[in-house]
Amino acid sequence: MRKIRILIAKPGLDGHDRGALVIAQAMRDHGMEVIYTGLRQSPVQIATAAIQEDVDVVGLSSLSGAHNTLFPKVIEELEKRNAGDIPVIGGGVIPNEDIPFLLEKGIKRIFTSGSSTEEMAVYLKNLLRPEEAPVPPKRIAHIGIAVHQIKDALQFFTETIGLEVEAIEEVESEGVKIAFLKIGETRIELLEPLHDQSPIKGFLTKRGEGVHHIAFEVEDLAVRLSRLKEQGIRLINEEPKQGANDSQIAFIHPKEAHGVLVELCEQAKGSDE
Repeated sequence: MRKIRILIAKPGLDGHDRGALVIAQAMRDHGMEVIYTGLRQSPVQIATAAIQEDVDVVGLSSLSGAHNTLFPKVIEELEKRNAGDIPVIGGGVIPNEDIPFLLEKGIKRIFTSGSSTEEMAVYLKNLLRPEEAPVPPKRIAHIGIAVHQIKDALQFFTETIGLEVEAIEEVESEGVKIAFLKIGETRIELLEPLHDQSPIKGFLTKRGEGVHHIAFEVEDLAVRLSRLKEQGIRLINEEPKQGANDSQIAFIHPKEAHGVLVELCEQAKGSDE
């Protein structure tokens, strides 16, 4: 499969292209082929170049305030040349109140000045390579709560909340004792450290008792980890490892998830966890 080809253009009299050049380099860093047409391009020139270069998408950048006129003109010129199937996205200094008009005129997506290049790259990959888009998790498998003593915590979760204990298991490889409490399609896991070297012990020492992680059930964990690694997502575990109930698990670094420790888990065949 060929790389995604994107044409980046500056329509009209806009004489500033620093932002467009930054975006062009960022898309190259994400594995795309980028054709940059340069400054002061007319809609006709942009449409012609898009067809000649056989691009998958056109990205328009405007700082001049003429986006409501020029962006739709590019779409018109593409349609005149039987190339209306080439999606067009836009960005730059574009007021929020102008976005509905541009979307109505056929612009697929507007990226305002606060958008990240990562957001744009993910959007383009999902738009143009939907078969490679991440499959949503099947469900929230469980929420892990770090506690000093499971027996003390159970008094609240069973007697006050009314949950029932399904099982208690020790996972020596993680240095943790786990109590499983089912609620609907998910579970609460109470996590007690088995020794001072346990990661849960470190968490308790630093933060005290509380929510430790959220786990999402996924399929093909190894494949998902490989794709996350390719995307530059920081992983605590780059390969699946053994978890509770004969599951395979891996953790994503909390800095990637805004401070939340995320666990991905793949259940053993025939298991409901």
